[in-house]
Amino acid sequence: MSFLADTNLWSNVPVGEHLFLFSPMIVLVCTMLAVVAFPIVLGRSAAVTATIVKLGVITAFILAIRVAGQVTDGGVSGLSTSPLAGLLIADNLAAGFQIILLVFLGAVTLLWLIGSASSEENSPEFFILLLGSALGMLCMTATSNLLMIVLAIELASLPSYAIVGFNKRDRLGAEASLKYMIFGAVCAAIMLYGVSLIYGLVGSLRFEDVAEYTVSQMVSGQNRLLLSVALLCFFAGVGFKISAVPFHFWCPDAFEGAKIEVTTWLSVASKAAGLILLARLVVILCSAVDYPIEMSLVQPIAWGLGIIAAVTCTVGNFSAYMQKSVKRMLAYSSIAHAGYMMMATAVFLHPSTKGYEAGLTALFVYIVIYLVMNLGAFGVTALVSWETGSDKIEAFVGLMRRGPWLAVPMVICLVSLVGLPPLAGFMGKWWILVALGKLESNLGWFLVIVAVVNTLISLYYYLRVIVAMILKDDGQPVIHASLGGVAMVNICGIVVLALFFLQGSLKTTSERFTRDLYQAATNQDDSHRLAWKDL
Repeated sequence: MSFLADTNLWSNVPVGEHLFLFSPMIVLVCTMLAVVAFPIVLGRSAAVTATIVKLGVITAFILAIRVAGQVTDGGVSGLSTSPLAGLLIADNLAAGFQIILLVFLGAVTLLWLIGSASSEENSPEFFILLLGSALGMLCMTATSNLLMIVLAIELASLPSYAIVGFNKRDRLGAEASLKYMIFGAVCAAIMLYGVSLIYGLVGSLRFEDVAEYTVSQMVSGQNRLLLSVALLCFFAGVGFKISAVPFHFWCPDAFEGAKIEVTTWLSVASKAAGLILLARLVVILCSAVDYPIEMSLVQPIAWGLGIIAAVTCTVGNFSAYMQKSVKRMLAYSSIAHAGYMMMATAVFLHPSTKGYEAGLTALFVYIVIYLVMNLGAFGVTALVSWETGSDKIEAFVGLMRRGPWLAVPMVICLVSLVGLPPLAGFMGKWWILVALGKLESNLGWFLVIVAVVNTLISLYYYLRVIVAMILKDDGQPVIHASLGGVAMVNICGIVVLALFFLQGSLKTTSERFTRDLYQAATNQDDSHRLAWKDL
């Protein structure tokens, strides 16, 4: 009888439609299988492996565009018979992030082809790990189930440990990988402990239930202390992916020891996935509040995220001051930018208020801009280090004479990372400041002041590289970089310039991907669906 009931329950579920909504993830899995299988027939050629990966990423990107078009007016919760039981979510936010991540994955693959393809002997293994981490990051942003969050974070993390130390003969990379793995294992253990406490208290793995329980405990206070400990432990796993202080110690060593294309990948993709996940959980928490009576109950959590964000960007900027390696400087810079972006997750607005998605939209805009300017900065660093054998600031001296086609996009990307007009980085910070201004508490003004002061602090270490490139010259020879690499970094420079003037279109597109989340459908005949519409 039970079996028949389960069969009837699944009978009305359009499995094909659900599979299509998650087709980009399925294509990544198929690409991984192809990367394993084809070398058996065609040999372990880097060119063959790269071709398979490029075809897989392009196919996944096309499907992601189609999925985004389909979920604009609605979404589906996972391969489940009930919207309350879905492990994966296909909505605007997940679809938008899929597009961003796949574009970035393609760019990192191109960077690998330029720099490492000729010397890499284990290309199939490298791309299986890279695609595996990408799959984990896509799952991170498409779920609100605690079990799936843990699995997704580990799926994103475990391959990352391996690709950081992928060159087994590189002592620095092996050391960085070991530190990264140990720190990640500790954070994962703390996160699992937090999830076990949450499940023991709530009796559910759905974060929607956790949010309702959290609000109720803020009122009654019966298990407030234990719940606070559980949520802090759970945040350890998310904070680890974001590189938020105090979970950031792995970041500089891992970025310095890894190949530069791996550093480029982790500097953006890992942080973006963690931040989108955190922002999704914030939206759910705010939705559980009885507005406006109980909104003040979640303010301590907002202040906690805001303070961590402020400390993160401050620590990242001050740590970058002392770095002589441009690669390591950009690693600390990525921590600072994670702090800026994390400020957007502290914008706690109830879904019934107008413009409640302001923080999430600002975060989405910043991620797109940060992807481009970081790709350009790391791309130039890679090309210079491959030609000179060093990523120290001294290797960039006189670059305006030695390679103006590299110096100009580097200047554009570094100034944009500071956040100065007329470049896209300014608009990224501007929209976060606008979102913070919507807060009625003093938290908004506190974070605005912190962001502005840290922008001024960061000006020094970015200008140090610019001064070395333009105002100094020690007679080093001209740099002969590959045409593909030069084209990529100059495209990044042009896009950074263009996005400043196209910021209206970028914000409108971002709003499309960040509004209308988490409203369960009421149509009993279509109970497997979740309709995302205004509350």
